[in-house]
Amino acid sequence: MKLTLSWLKDHLETDASLAEIVERLTSIGLEVEHVDDRSSLKPFVIAKVLTAVQHPDADRLRVLTVDTGDGKAPVQVVCGAPNARAGLIGAFAAPGTYIPGIDVTLAVGKIRGVESHGMMCSERELELSEEHSGIIDLPADAPIGTSYAAYAHLDDPVIEINLTPNRPDATSVYGIARDLAASGLGRLVGGAIMPHAGDGMCPVKVKIEAPELCPGFALRLVRGVKNGPSPKWLQQRLIAIGLRPISALVDITNYVTFDRARPLHVFDANKVAGNLTVRRASDGEKVLALDGREYTLTPDMCVIADEDGVESIAGIMGGEHSGCDENTTDVLIESALWDPITTARTGRTLGIISDARYRFERGVDPEFMVPGVELATKLVLDFCGGTPTETEVVGYAGHVEKIVSFPLSEVKRLTGIEVPRDGSLAILSRLGFKPEGVGDVINVAVPSWRPDVDGKADLVEEVMRIHGIDNIAPQPLGAHDAVNAKILTTLQIRTRAAKRALAVRGMMEAVTWSFIPAKHAELFGGGETSLKLANPIAADMSDMRPSLLPGLIAAAQRNADKGIGDVALFEVSGTYEGDAADQQRRVAAGVRRGTAKLEGSGRHWAGNAGPVGVFDAKADAIAALEACGAPVERLQIEAGGPAWYHPGRSGTIKLGPKVILGTFGEFHPKTLEKLDVSGPLCGFEVFVDAVPEPKAKPTRTKPKLELSAFQAVKRDFAFVVDKAVEAGTLTRAALAADRKLITNVSVFDVFEGASLGAAKKSIAIEVSIQPVDKTLTDEDFETLAKRIVENVNKQTGGVLRA
Repeated sequence: MKLTLSWLKDHLETDASLAEIVERLTSIGLEVEHVDDRSSLKPFVIAKVLTAVQHPDADRLRVLTVDTGDGKAPVQVVCGAPNARAGLIGAFAAPGTYIPGIDVTLAVGKIRGVESHGMMCSERELELSEEHSGIIDLPADAPIGTSYAAYAHLDDPVIEINLTPNRPDATSVYGIARDLAASGLGRLVGGAIMPHAGDGMCPVKVKIEAPELCPGFALRLVRGVKNGPSPKWLQQRLIAIGLRPISALVDITNYVTFDRARPLHVFDANKVAGNLTVRRASDGEKVLALDGREYTLTPDMCVIADEDGVESIAGIMGGEHSGCDENTTDVLIESALWDPITTARTGRTLGIISDARYRFERGVDPEFMVPGVELATKLVLDFCGGTPTETEVVGYAGHVEKIVSFPLSEVKRLTGIEVPRDGSLAILSRLGFKPEGVGDVINVAVPSWRPDVDGKADLVEEVMRIHGIDNIAPQPLGAHDAVNAKILTTLQIRTRAAKRALAVRGMMEAVTWSFIPAKHAELFGGGETSLKLANPIAADMSDMRPSLLPGLIAAAQRNADKGIGDVALFEVSGTYEGDAADQQRRVAAGVRRGTAKLEGSGRHWAGNAGPVGVFDAKADAIAALEACGAPVERLQIEAGGPAWYHPGRSGTIKLGPKVILGTFGEFHPKTLEKLDVSGPLCGFEVFVDAVPEPKAKPTRTKPKLELSAFQAVKRDFAFVVDKAVEAGTLTRAALAADRKLITNVSVFDVFEGASLGAAKKSIAIEVSIQPVDKTLTDEDFETLAKRIVENVNKQTGGVLRA
C-alpha cells in the first residue's frame, strides 16, 4: 500500500513530522517498508532560457544560454526540443544530476562540436508523465533559481506500507489515517460525504442472478459528462503511487480505490445494451478485458453482463468494450459487493492481479458501497460536469453488526500489558468499535470495515497495538526450585531425533509440498475426495499427500536431471489418510538414488559403490525407529510391502502382529514409470507416531555402568533350513537361548547348493557370548550351544549343518 504524505494529511490533521509518522505506523502494526523522500528531484531547478540560436552543425538542435538563478553567468546548453526558445522557463539539470526517466547521470559533453553544460528536461525525463515532445514550459511567474519539485508539489514523500492480509481497512489512506488518529498522532478529518440529489431514476436496471456471489449492487448514471485529463494534483498522486493517469473518469475510480478502499467501475452508458445482469459466467464464455487480453471464463466465476454479453469480470477487471474514452458523454458508476473467495479464486485462475481484486478478496466495507458512489459522483461532477440520476441499489440487506464478548482481563493475560479499563474502551472507541456494558466483561460491536475481527483475542490485539508494544516492560524469567518437566512433546522429541539420525547417515533433509498431483496420490494409496483441495495453488497440486515418498522421489529426479544422480534425501513431516485430526500422521521417510549408499557413492580406486537396494532402505528405516525409541531387538520384518514397492525386494516392519511401524524397499518399475523417474531407487517410511510410548521409570538417574571383567567369546554355527525361513527369525531364535549371556547374533554367510538338498539353504551365524559372573567352562559352552541348537530347531526347523 502506497500513499503520499499530503494525501495522508487530507484525512489526518497533525503537526507530526514524516519521521514521527513513519515510526508510529510501524509501532501500530502497519510496517513501513520504504519511504521515498523524493530527493531524486531536488537537484532540478527552475531556469530561464535567455537566448536560443540554431546549432551550426545540426538542423534539429539549438544552442541555449540559460539563467539558472544562482547569480553566476548563464550556462550553455544544447537542446533538441522543438519548443526551446528564448524566454521559456523550465526545469534545468546541471552536470552531475541523475535523470531518472532516461537512467543517465549528466556530465559536461560536446554535442556536434558544441559544449553542453546541463539539460532542459521534459516531463518524461523526470518521470512525471509520458510527455516528451518538448521540454517543460512553466508560467512566466515561476520563481527562477528555486526548486522545481517544491514549485510543482513533487517533493511530497511517498510512504510504502507492507500490509498483512488481515487488514483490509488499511488498504485505504483514510483507514491508515484513522489508525494514526486513534494512536494519538492527530485528528481524523475529511470523512463526511454528502449525498447528491438525482434527476430521475437510473434508466439502467440491475438483476442479480447469483446473490451468493454479489450481496449488493449500486449503480448511478451521470449524463452530459466531458471526459478529459484529470486535474494535475490527482495525476501527481496516482503517479507517485505507481499508477498511470488515463482519463478523469478512470482516474477517479483509482483515486477512490486507494483513498477509501472502495473499488469502483465506470461503464460508458452508450456502449451498454439494455439492463445489467450479475450472473455466473457460461462455460467457455470469453471477454476482452481492459488490459487488452482475452479471458476464457468458467461457471464458478461471476460477471456483469448486458444483453450482448459479458461487460466486466466481477470484482477484478472491466471489459474493453464498455470502457470510457474521450468520446464518453454518459457514464454508469458501479459500486458493488463481491464474494471474497470467488474473487480470489477467479483472479488466481485467470492470472489477473488488480487493485480491485486485492481489496475485494480481503473484504471491503459493505456500508461504504453507496457512499462510494456518492464520492465518485462528486468527483465526476467537479472534473467532468454532468447531471446524475438517483442511485439504483439492488440486493443489499444492510450490515448486521458482529458482537464480541470481551473480558477486559484478557488484555493483561494475553499481553502482559496493564491497560486501565477506561483506556481499553477509549482505544476501541477511537478505532470505530462500540463497547457497551459495565463490569469486567463487555459487549463490543465490530465496525463494518473490520471483517478480520472475530473474537476477544482480536480485540486484545487492537488494544495492544494502539497502546504500544513498547510499553511491555522486559522481565526476567522466573526461577523454579524444582527441575522442570520436559517442555517438548514426545512427538516433537522423536521428530528431532529421527532427523538427526538420518542426517548422520549421510542423508540431506528436504522440505516438499504437502499437496501433490492426483495421479501421484492415487499411486501411493490416496486420491480420496476428502483430501482434494477446493482451491489448489496449481492444477497439478490438487491432493493432500498420503505419503512423503512421491515428493522425495520427484526431488531426487530433479537432482538427477541437473547432473546429481547420487542423492539421499529424507523428510520428517505429516501425511494425510483422511480429513479428520486422527487421520494425520507423523512420518519419517527417505529415498536413496544411484549409488548414494551409507559408506559413500560413485567411483573410487579402492572399489566402486554399487547401486542402492532394499537393505540400504531397511538400515535407514531401522535407524530412524531406533532414534525414536522403538525396541529394535523385538521388531519383526515381513517380506513384501505396499503396492508401490517391488514385491520381492521390500518389507514391512512390525511390532507384534498388528502394529505396523514402517515399510521399506526398492520401488516397483511401474511406479517409477508412472512417476516419470528412472534410476536405482529405494526408500522407506516409518510411522513416528506409531512407536509405543516408553514406560515411565521410577528414577530420574541413569543406571550404573556395569562392565564385565571376563573375556568375551564368539562361536559360529551353521544351520540348514528351508529356503522360506528368514534369517531374522533364526537370529532371534538364537538370541533367545540365553539373553543374559548372548549379547549379539549376526549372519555372516548364506549358502545354497545341491549338496544341501532341494529347497534348502545354509545360514551361518556368529554368536557373541559375554560371561558376567564367572569364566565359562567347556561344559558351560556345550550346554549353551545345545540350547541354541534346540531353540533354532524348535522355532525354524533348522538343523546343525554337518
